[in-house]
Amino acid sequence: MISVKRKIILLGTAAALSIFTGIAQGKEFKWAGTTDPQTMDPHATNSAPVLGFLNNVYEGLVRRNKEMKIEPALAESWEQLGADGWRFKIRQGVTFQNGAALTADDVLFSYERASSEESDVRSWFAPVKEVKVVDDHTIDFLTNAPNPLFPDSIANFMIMDREWTTDNEATRPSKEAENFATRNANGTGAFQVTSRDPGVKTTLKPFAGWWDTLESNITEAVFTPIGQSATGMAALLSGEIDFISPIPLQDVPRMKERSGFTVHEGVEARVLMFGFAHQADSLKFSNDVTGKNPFQDVRVRQAAYQAIDVDALIKKIMRGNAQPASQLVSEPMRGYSKANADRLAYDPDASKKLLAEAGYADGFSFGLQCPNDRYINDEAICKAAASMFAKVGLNAKLTAMPVRNYWPELREDKFDMYLLGWSPGTFDAEHPIRFLVTTPNKEKKLGSWNFGDFSNAKVDELLPMIQTELDDTKRQGMLDEVTEIMQQEVAYIPMYVQPLIWASKDNIELTQRTDNFFILRWVTVN
Repeated sequence: MISVKRKIILLGTAAALSIFTGIAQGKEFKWAGTTDPQTMDPHATNSAPVLGFLNNVYEGLVRRNKEMKIEPALAESWEQLGADGWRFKIRQGVTFQNGAALTADDVLFSYERASSEESDVRSWFAPVKEVKVVDDHTIDFLTNAPNPLFPDSIANFMIMDREWTTDNEATRPSKEAENFATRNANGTGAFQVTSRDPGVKTTLKPFAGWWDTLESNITEAVFTPIGQSATGMAALLSGEIDFISPIPLQDVPRMKERSGFTVHEGVEARVLMFGFAHQADSLKFSNDVTGKNPFQDVRVRQAAYQAIDVDALIKKIMRGNAQPASQLVSEPMRGYSKANADRLAYDPDASKKLLAEAGYADGFSFGLQCPNDRYINDEAICKAAASMFAKVGLNAKLTAMPVRNYWPELREDKFDMYLLGWSPGTFDAEHPIRFLVTTPNKEKKLGSWNFGDFSNAKVDELLPMIQTELDDTKRQGMLDEVTEIMQQEVAYIPMYVQPLIWASKDNIELTQRTDNFFILRWVTVN
């Protein structure tokens, strides 16, 4: 029996400021990014802008540290239940930002909510067959088979207060429509949302009742989305903001030389790729092809692949700040296939030959959908790729739009080809296979970001084996096989690994993680 939740009184302002004892005097911090988080609901949208932002407000059973290693969060420990699953011991004394105590029942509720059909993160729980509350501070996640990766796979599974969510009629997440959790938040994290104006400004303050030690001296943090890079840079240089991510690649050299500012450079774990409408019966945006879909022919997909000069994209559009990619994860990720490390060569002549063999010697037109505020130079990449496609007879009709409109368009199948970036939440090659490559299956919670409905029976067969295999050599062999299938079938066109390019005033200390999450509790204003 779950005990009735006890309530506590939140500390006053004076007590709140006492959490900065031993840290430099508190400061206001203003930061900007190109993309506003679509929602404050941690289960509604599986995207980095949302999950990264909400990692400051909500918490999971586990979390990633500065080096991306898994460490305890709301669960103080966990253990494997043989082949049956995992037991998590919930940290005692944790409270939500409204004063309610955290119990295992909140974890159960959050699982039910996050694994529901309305949730965009339900694929995280594909291996789970049942969740059982043992007592107020113990909960079991029982899996269909041994699952050694499970704790890593739920690092972004954020826990919500059952009572708060139910009382505010937000028991299920909402992707398109709004509910109370869309604009309001009640987590257990280091910062709490004090005001939210979507697309304009979101303000946070430290949560005085946080269970952990705050490294930051921020007393108020204000996030402003700035879609135009020039406007964002002007705001940084004028002192209106303290930090921005990302900055235009062309501004990196002069920013490095400019006094008073710091450029933070790294490599993100995100692969940029083009996807196809594999299962569509016909093209939706073609002027010259009706009643059929040329992209169902692997020769046409390969022709599109070999029409793209990735080295030129990296040199001219990314200004050398990217690495070519041959598969859906980058080389540092666990499960990367060294056996399939080579990309298909850029070869426009081969593309033309393949198109002719497929019956499209004169080429055809199609719709290419892209965001213009989600990835670094995303619209410019799509424009350059469209020009390359045109040289072989693939005439792309480019439509670029803000990401808040982009995901709904893809979910409604309004594309012939589309741009996507993917960072594996588990830092393992199994992750994109589960989300992007496996045949979509709502019942099994699989393929939730496989917009083009790519499907291969062998991949579907291998995925559960990859998820449960404990022998690394055998597991890698299966991952190699799946990667080979994806490459032979040209399931996607992987292009490059995106860089991390941030800039701040030089009085800002921060941590740059390879998942591109900006964590406020590690920010200090000197």
